[in-house]
Amino acid sequence: MSNQPIQAFEPPYLMAVFTSVRTEVEGGYPETAARMESLVKEIPGYLGHENAHTPGGLDITVAYFRDRAALEAWRTDPEHRAAKAQGIKEWYESYTLHVGTVERSSGFVRGS
Repeated sequence: MSNQPIQAFEPPYLMAVFTSVRTEVEGGYPETAARMESLVKEIPGYLGHENAHTPGGLDITVAYFRDRAALEAWRTDPEHRAAKAQGIKEWYESYTLHVGTVERSSGFVRGS
C-alpha cells in the first residue's frame, strides 16, 4: 500500500466509497482481501483504489472506475459477491457504500 494519494484521472469517472467497521473475526479475511485486490485489478476500466484506517476502527476504501460497465463488472463478479456475503456473515459490524461520478480531479506532488 502506498503512502501517496492515487493520481488524478481525466473526468468523468466513477468512484465507489466503501466504509466499514470490522468484527473481531479474522478467519480468512486477510487472504480474501488480498484476493479481491488482485481480482479487481483484472477488470478493464479499473483505475485504482486507496485505503485509510482510523485509530477507532473505521476502514475506508475508495475505488475508481473509468465507467459504469467497469464498476458493474466488479459489483457482479462471482468471487466479489461471495466475499461480500462472507463479510456480512462474519467480518463486518457495519458498512456503507456510496457510488458517485467524479466531475473534477486534480492533484499535486511536491518536487514534480
